[in-house]
Amino acid sequence: MTPLLALTLIFAELSFLAIGGASSTLPAMETALVHQHHWLSSTEFVRLYALAQAAPGPNMLAVTLFGWHIAGLAGALVATLAFLLPAVTLAYIVGHIWVRFRDRRWRRVVQAGLVPVTAGLMLAAGFLLLRAAAIDWRAVVLAAVVVAGTLGTKRHPLWFLGLTAGAGLLGFY
Repeated sequence: MTPLLALTLIFAELSFLAIGGASSTLPAMETALVHQHHWLSSTEFVRLYALAQAAPGPNMLAVTLFGWHIAGLAGALVATLAFLLPAVTLAYIVGHIWVRFRDRRWRRVVQAGLVPVTAGLMLAAGFLLLRAAAIDWRAVVLAAVVVAGTLGTKRHPLWFLGLTAGAGLLGFY
């Protein structure tokens, strides 16, 4: 199977699992790109994801970067379209149904059920990133400080971005 066809199949499938955005599919992306196809190392995967998150725009930019790294411009286009088109089509169809049944009890039940699914997928993605980025104890400490600060204070997330940047400048990490 050619890399472009494999990218198409991988990202089209992941498109349907992206409840909460592209980040929720990171564990499955890593499995496919790093462990099954060996196109990226774990370090490359995390660095490309971090680069995509640092850039302004949607969180699915990582998909484009992964495709670019694997198969150049064609890979970037194929990965991006394969990730977007199925989800957009499904969202369009479901959106019309969703509005039509807005007063139904089953709709509220489905919405309530999606909350823990999304949270679980996001926690798995966070664990994956921490595991790959935690090359020593200082990274784990820094991640714990950011988690505690984010959850325990009302500080804007940019404070923690500044904190981690400062830690990097001071050689802490």
